[in-house]
Amino acid sequence: MQEWLDRIMLADLVALYCRGCDRRDFALVRSLYHDDAIDDHGAMFRGGPDAFVAWLPEAMAPWELTVHSLSNSLFAIDGDEAEGEHHVVAYHRTHPPERREYIVHGRYLDRYSRRDGRWKFSHRSLVFDYGEIKQVDEENFARIGADAAHGRANREDPSWQLERLAQRRG
Repeated sequence: MQEWLDRIMLADLVALYCRGCDRRDFALVRSLYHDDAIDDHGAMFRGGPDAFVAWLPEAMAPWELTVHSLSNSLFAIDGDEAEGEHHVVAYHRTHPPERREYIVHGRYLDRYSRRDGRWKFSHRSLVFDYGEIKQVDEENFARIGADAAHGRANREDPSWQLERLAQRRG
């Protein structure tokens, strides 16, 4: 039973990271790492969680919106230590007027540890598998999205209306 609970907590941890990045909730992102953790995004960034969170606003500034989608998540749990591999499709859209979509297909390779009853990242690395860049078809974008709320990379996103979700911290 404990392994199932651990898997749920680890899956939430990984999903909260995506939410924190996509909604620019950098305090949430920071809360998911142990103080001595390392984040390794290759040549873009490698360092501790405080430096990572300080780097994120600059790294995210070119993007009007991002969507990090996870699939094929695997966990290996051994007591208070665990490892995970998660396929990620990270969608990035630049700001107008000439918007482009940068879509990264890759994987997160993680190590986690449970301390004081909480699972957090102890090491996270990004593996690049494939990428694509394309122009946004503005006409179709407007037509398809005309009747729905649009996602935002900040607290104007409709998900912030879900109070319990918005208050969630790793």
